[in-house]
Amino acid sequence: MPPRKAPTARQRRVGAELRKMRQSAGLALAEAAALLGAERTTISNTESGRFGVSGERVRNWAAGYACPDEAYVEALAAMAEERGRGWWEDYRNELTSGPLDLAELEHHALGIRSVQIMHMPGLLQHEDYARAVFAEAVPQLPPVRRRRLLSHRLKRRDVLDRENPPACTFLIHEAALRMTYGDSGVVRGQLDHLLRESERDNVTIRVIPFSAGGLPETGSSAQYVYGPVSRLDTVQTDTVIGPAFLDAETRLANYRAAMNRVEDLSLDPDRTRDFIRKIAQQV
Repeated sequence: MPPRKAPTARQRRVGAELRKMRQSAGLALAEAAALLGAERTTISNTESGRFGVSGERVRNWAAGYACPDEAYVEALAAMAEERGRGWWEDYRNELTSGPLDLAELEHHALGIRSVQIMHMPGLLQHEDYARAVFAEAVPQLPPVRRRRLLSHRLKRRDVLDRENPPACTFLIHEAALRMTYGDSGVVRGQLDHLLRESERDNVTIRVIPFSAGGLPETGSSAQYVYGPVSRLDTVQTDTVIGPAFLDAETRLANYRAAMNRVEDLSLDPDRTRDFIRKIAQQV
């Protein structure tokens, strides 16, 4: 397959998983090339995401590496076979890769669980609230870029409306509910929007009150995105330079455990709605 000028995070993930397979088999690049009858540079470029790869080649390489997990191999082959242009590609020349990779990740998600400490989850942000969040960016965003970022963020919400949407659990800290972005009208509008979104069959919202005390390792905002098999899950974290994506198995296990603990500390959905209503009355 031809080289890619700018592989997406999902494309790089396919290559990274092939690298993990090779390394688990205890093979150096030269050894893998000899075993598979492939050029060393082809394997290297495929593993970095610079070269595309067919589903059949994924299966052949997995067989050569003696990978025993058939479900994992088939899920990875399906990822490699994906073609077509996602809606986020319309923003490719205007935004950095981070927001685009995040939109692609959410688009393919089977489930999403997030912990938000200081602001509302992107998928649940009301337009006025999202506009106010972008207004706080440092350095200040040019008006055109701010409008495109806002358009992109609102478009991400469509994943909740699609056929067979992902099951989503949003764990939102009380600090995020009380943080003021925009004026009081914007805050009330956002809280009302949360209450409406909480009525969706595929959305569960749970508040982490201040009274819950300290939190485990997810003391910063993070989103756990479930793939077709657990080995293809992804954690997305917020950083000052944009979203970061983690997929090492130990990291995934740590975040699953931490989010389980946070969920245990949170209010159930009914008490959460009452809690949100109470805060809205105080705004």
